[in-house]
Amino acid sequence: MSIETFDFEEDRLRKEIARRKAKRVLIQLPEGLKAGGPRLAAVAEEEGAMTIVSADPCYGACDLALLDAEALDVDLIIHFGHSEMMRNERVPTIYIGAKARVDVKAAVKKAILLLNRWKTIGLVTTVQHVHTLKEAEDLLCNAGKKAVIGEANGLAKYAGQVIGCDYITARSVSKEVEAFLFVGGGRFHAIGVALATGKPTVVADPYERRAYSVDHEVQRILRQRWASISEARKAEKFGVLIGLKSGQKRLKEAVKIKNKLEKNEKEVTLLALREITPEALMQFPHIEAFVNTACPRVSLDNASKFLKPVLTFNEALVMLGKMGWEELCRRGWFGS
Repeated sequence: MSIETFDFEEDRLRKEIARRKAKRVLIQLPEGLKAGGPRLAAVAEEEGAMTIVSADPCYGACDLALLDAEALDVDLIIHFGHSEMMRNERVPTIYIGAKARVDVKAAVKKAILLLNRWKTIGLVTTVQHVHTLKEAEDLLCNAGKKAVIGEANGLAKYAGQVIGCDYITARSVSKEVEAFLFVGGGRFHAIGVALATGKPTVVADPYERRAYSVDHEVQRILRQRWASISEARKAEKFGVLIGLKSGQKRLKEAVKIKNKLEKNEKEVTLLALREITPEALMQFPHIEAFVNTACPRVSLDNASKFLKPVLTFNEALVMLGKMGWEELCRRGWFGS
């Protein structure tokens, strides 16, 4: 997809820099939008601000580049592609969602054909497409279906919005609906919706103008997660992972699960890291399994890349017999 597909709100960028009299700015973009960095830097420098574009990976608003901003002594972060998640940042931060300029009608119409078995449909999307939910709702209604949109809640700023690790807007209406329609690109968020709600989920991808179900992939992930839990039960030595990204540090949860593991006579080491990668975990060959208290999507989406089990917090509770598999499926994989 072209960078021109997204609205970077360049006029707002200029006004915010001028209003705040920012002299040094850090621009942060997720992977799919990084190509717009040089143009946005040029726009910012027109306002007299020395501008730096972060080239590091950015996985969400939880991955705000606070340490980088402080190291570079910037007085303003412009974070694109996500809605505000963190409050009271140490460095003033502006969030620009980068709304997609793409017609969703064709993809939604194709998705409706895949939703023919159900009458009541939950409608969800990301910040790039929240402005299209009314059109998608109308299309569902015209097809004789009832659309239900969850109110803004949790980390979601907008009604119907879902975030990679937060599906409260979907869960809040899960009992009212038979299936979900996700409007947006890719499988990532749709799989999260299905895992969080246990409901059939269909994607209406406006970029590729097509629709498809993620249910088969979700079943594969569920089998994979059960296998990881079963393998971790054999382990005696555990590493509990503490995320160092600005919105992923959950030290309290890490200590809590460490204590539970130790009460079950497991040997536990707390490990702090910014990037949870197979290469990083391979540096601890004596550890037989890990519990991840940072972003749960690392465990779910990259499982096949890790040589040893990397459980989420709730999966660790299942392994310890503190939660049943059925309860985990009911409560979802996100949160603790």
